Amino acid sequence: MVIAGGGTAGWMAAAAIAKLIGRNLEVTLIESDAIPTIGVGEATIPTILTINRLLQIPEPEFLQAVKGTFKLGIQFENWRKVGHSYIHSFGETGQGCWAAGFHHFWLKGLNCGLSRPYGDYCAELQAAERGRFAVLSKQKLNYAYHLDAGHYAGYLRRLAEAQGAVRLEGKIASVSCDPESGWIRSLRLESGQIVEGDLFLDCTGFRALLIEQTLETGFDDWTHWLPCNAAQAVQVTATQPAVPYTRSIARRAGWQWEIPLQHRVGSGLVYCADFMSDDEAAATLLSNIDGQLLLEPRVIKYRTGQRKLYWNRNCIAVGLSSGFVEPLESTSIHFIQNSILWLLLMFPHQGITEPLVAEYNAVLKREAANIRDFIVMHYHLTERDDSEFWNYCRTMSIPDSLRHRLELFRESGRVFKPQDDVFAENSWVQVMMGQGIVPRQYHPIVDMMSDDELGAFLSGHRDNARQLVSKLPPHGEFVTRYCKRGVR
Repeated sequence: MVIAGGGTAGWMAAAAIAKLIGRNLEVTLIESDAIPTIGVGEATIPTILTINRLLQIPEPEFLQAVKGTFKLGIQFENWRKVGHSYIHSFGETGQGCWAAGFHHFWLKGLNCGLSRPYGDYCAELQAAERGRFAVLSKQKLNYAYHLDAGHYAGYLRRLAEAQGAVRLEGKIASVSCDPESGWIRSLRLESGQIVEGDLFLDCTGFRALLIEQTLETGFDDWTHWLPCNAAQAVQVTATQPAVPYTRSIARRAGWQWEIPLQHRVGSGLVYCADFMSDDEAAATLLSNIDGQLLLEPRVIKYRTGQRKLYWNRNCIAVGLSSGFVEPLESTSIHFIQNSILWLLLMFPHQGITEPLVAEYNAVLKREAANIRDFIVMHYHLTERDDSEFWNYCRTMSIPDSLRHRLELFRESGRVFKPQDDVFAENSWVQVMMGQGIVPRQYHPIVDMMSDDELGAFLSGHRDNARQLVSKLPPHGEFVTRYCKRGVR
């Protein structure tokens, strides 16, 4: 197997394949020190714990290596309207029943004057707001990480090489394909070295050297739903203790991220270049950061969408080469991980077959569409009318799949989670209500409770969340103490 490109995508693939199924495989990764990586995927979602467990990564050692902190969710500021904020947290809010999620009980309580703010019933959200965290043996919190992307790629590289993966330094000069089948046969480096393989992973980022420049796979453009097409990223010194959540602050023509690490803060602005120039974006970003600037802003241009095929002939696109859905909900590393895990599940030990390729493509396209819809929802469900950008987002057409979800929730409070959707029911509920949708009705099973029973039910879940959070130490203190376990 040949992996073209390093970074998070390349080295995660190399580490996972070499460790989990690589005993009888030769895993070669080609990477050039002269080609920089994007390196701004510094926030994750809880699914990252899956790959870490499969790779048997000790968590304290990992956090020490990547200068990481914990993440309990994302705080969205100015998205619904200027001055409004809410948190999309991980984990569950309260507890529902077999027929209806907790939000149905909360909705009836709201009508009866029994409910407190929806977030009061979620331990992860309450811990985020109070800046508290701990890894617990019981009553576990759902969490992810903030991490330094450069350190993360280096950590994965060490894991991969320890399992026998081989790194070749150099730039790929040309790609050789079989003239009859069109399958890739080999890569030629600028040094003249020829690297042959049976299966090639394209981890070359936006260049998509193999999947697009060579195989001309094609691209489904989602710009009409996700109009942001540029980003600028910086690093700054920390001026306050790291909070256990990512900040997403909506600006005039996009949004700004803020990711707290142990040693610095990663920040940047995602924007639509049709409504804001690069100079305006840089000025907006620099005027809204605290701390000393460690890196000057660098402009990243992109186009949202996905390849028409993730797996084409004997080439699989992983990471940015497969497409891009902006980092609003921190799904970039998750999608890399899932591309790799599905490859491990469908690995072509006996040769590449069409049914295998078709299934792989279908699974990833469905998941990408669900992620797309979830992110489009943030832009479309807004009351903002203070700029051309937000007017466009508020009034734009949206995918039929998303329109159905929104109408279903608005009318009935129901959320049906497809199998390939990484976002849980509670995630959809938090964002839809955070962006202003209040369902017109709740499930009738809630009426089986009397008002007194409902009041006790709601109070019990609120007390459970509050009691759990009261036991947690400050986030920063826990990170410092926990990471010492990983020092060797």
